[in-house]
Amino acid sequence: MDTTKNETKIKEKVKGNRILDTVIDIFSKYSMVFILIILMIMFQLLTDGIIFRPLNVTNLILQNAYVLVLALGMLLVVLLGNVDLSVGSVVAFVGAIAGVLMVNNDVNPLITVLISLAVGAIIGAWNGYFIAYLSIPSFVVTLGGLLMFRGLTQIILGGQSLAPFPESFQFLSSGYLPDFITGTNMHVTSLIIGAILSVAAVISMFRIRKKRSENLYETESFGFFILKAIVLFVTVMAFTWLLASYRGYPILLIVLGILTVVYSFITRKTTIGRRIYATGGNRKAAELSGINTNKLEFWVFVNMGIMSALAGLILASRLNAATPQAGEGFELDALAAVYIGGASTSGGIGTVLGTIVGALIMGVLNNGMSIMGIGVDWQSAIKGLILIFAVVFDVWNRKRKLQA
Repeated sequence: MDTTKNETKIKEKVKGNRILDTVIDIFSKYSMVFILIILMIMFQLLTDGIIFRPLNVTNLILQNAYVLVLALGMLLVVLLGNVDLSVGSVVAFVGAIAGVLMVNNDVNPLITVLISLAVGAIIGAWNGYFIAYLSIPSFVVTLGGLLMFRGLTQIILGGQSLAPFPESFQFLSSGYLPDFITGTNMHVTSLIIGAILSVAAVISMFRIRKKRSENLYETESFGFFILKAIVLFVTVMAFTWLLASYRGYPILLIVLGILTVVYSFITRKTTIGRRIYATGGNRKAAELSGINTNKLEFWVFVNMGIMSALAGLILASRLNAATPQAGEGFELDALAAVYIGGASTSGGIGTVLGTIVGALIMGVLNNGMSIMGIGVDWQSAIKGLILIFAVVFDVWNRKRKLQA
């Protein structure tokens, strides 16, 4: 009898340990998603329901779009084990160039956008050449760029702001998807698109799970998978409902959605993406396997320059002005979004989905604390504390996996 009781206790203990390990694994994998949900609920209560109002949700997207754009570009840089501290100054510099072209010289907005993106690519090539081919640390090169392009912005603008921009250029940050079905208080077109996206996302989840199972990869339990699918569907539809209650999908959200899909495809499905992860994980091994790591690093910084230029255009369109102070601290927001999203400081680890969650956390923090009237000084302190927490958690999680 005693033997039977002991065996039962041992089985219960093992089962309890398995459940605990499963809970810990789920939390470590989706920790930032849980934190985002907690933050949103907390600010919803502290702001008397303002956070989830349709107008505020729309403003949350428009006001923090630059963080996501910069973070997507910064993710590739961080995956290689580098940083780019110049992005905030490049944002201001490109905005100044756009202001001079459109406001002072009446250049067509489309031509201005193309020129601005080309300038961003040249700046990225400048940084990439010194880092990739001259082996100068990215911290040093981009810190110099931070100072240089901030100074050039002041010179171009003469310390003054340039405004206003043409209405067609402002449409980038203030335009909305037209509703082709009128006569209701809701933006029906956005609701239809949201439903299609929700169904497509769930179908994609099933296909990925099936493919992983066929290739004998480990998959989560079917019950947990169904729960994930339901949560995803409900979240997308609830988000769409809020936007449709106001003016529907902003044009800027569509741009961000396209960028997210493109970068997800690059990092997960292409040879370039696999080479970036391999180089960040072990540069020597990547070189021995035939990867041209210098060329790869160069083009990653060119990409970062283009994304910085795009963020500069978005901000200038949002402000309807080119200002010398534009972009101050943006590099910190972008890096914080990437690190909070689970990217490793040593390179080789990080995902687009994690980066999006990190950017949303930064956006919710900025929006919630502003609504509550918290000063900029305390906002900076709180965001800094969260960034440190994210990095500490990353180190702890990697050590735990190694010990397992």
